[in-house]
Amino acid sequence: MYRPGDLTAADRAAWSAMQRQAALDGSPQLANPFLAPEFTLAVGRSRHGARIAVVREDGEPVAFFPYQRSSLGVGRAIGLGVSDAQGLIHRPGFQWDARDLLHACGLSVWEFDHLVEGQKPFEVASSGSFASPVIDVDQGFERYLTALRKQRPKFVRATRAKERRLARNVGEVRYVHDERDPAVLRKLIGWKSAQYRRTGRSDRFARPWICRLVDQLFHTRTESFAGLLSVLYAGGRPVAAHFGPRSRTVLSCWFPAYDPEFGRYSPGLLLHLRMAEGAAAEGLGYVDLGRGEKEYKDSLKTRELIVCEGWVMRRHPVAFGHRARRAPIRALRNTVVSRPGLFEPADRLLKRMGSLREGS
Repeated sequence: MYRPGDLTAADRAAWSAMQRQAALDGSPQLANPFLAPEFTLAVGRSRHGARIAVVREDGEPVAFFPYQRSSLGVGRAIGLGVSDAQGLIHRPGFQWDARDLLHACGLSVWEFDHLVEGQKPFEVASSGSFASPVIDVDQGFERYLTALRKQRPKFVRATRAKERRLARNVGEVRYVHDERDPAVLRKLIGWKSAQYRRTGRSDRFARPWICRLVDQLFHTRTESFAGLLSVLYAGGRPVAAHFGPRSRTVLSCWFPAYDPEFGRYSPGLLLHLRMAEGAAAEGLGYVDLGRGEKEYKDSLKTRELIVCEGWVMRRHPVAFGHRARRAPIRALRNTVVSRPGLFEPADRLLKRMGSLREGS
């Protein structure tokens, strides 16, 4: 077991090599940037309790297991709450026993909510599975756009028309795939915080560790990883932006937002199409839109991945207590989100509360 800062350069290189090989060996889910060493290192610099278990055979690393632990031995996926891909990164064919791994890490329980596919020792403990839509661009952007026109012709025509109207009414539309101006990142965070408050959701950027994490990732640049700020400008003004991590093959959609002043032009949709084009130009395989059903994801997606949530537990009172406290909350949330008859009134109530909060 290591603290993130104590991991050697050789081990970090081996970890990145495993991700690169996984993408070639038919396990592209392990190449997700949230499973990269750079993400774990950034979490370790941003909050306490981050650890990495390294499994070795004949002195060589064969698996890496990043996690967070409390003083009581409660384990969570690294970055739980903001991480969109979780699991154990390993060589092809590596097998492990989940409870033995927890015992070696000194954990009574390990909680996850975005477990990637192919993690069978953990999957048996899952309490539910969920779709995570993606945009495939490995065949190029034009191939994707052609397929999108066939499947959703009205959507493409309407979106393109809005882009022309935006250019006509506001000014030249310009896209920057990799914007390095930190002032634009601050503007994006301001938009996103306002969106959280406006819709009655918890403001993630009110948590200092998440702000520190985003700042760490924005300044992280390696051969296989980057924190990517993508921005859509109109008339020289940023109207929509997104920040998220990128690996060699995957761009993860993380924090997208737009200026509400330009909402009638659907700048968020315009931005996502440009992001897909930029990802294709970089030679990436797909854009991961993240777990959850939303109309814009349905409009853009080419297929869906599956992620799981749940708990791996040892027979320990702390583990049973943790699950007893967390399970009802997760079950209630999933029930509300999955049923329109419950979600729509709950969503209206949250937005009403958000309006009252903004007014006060």
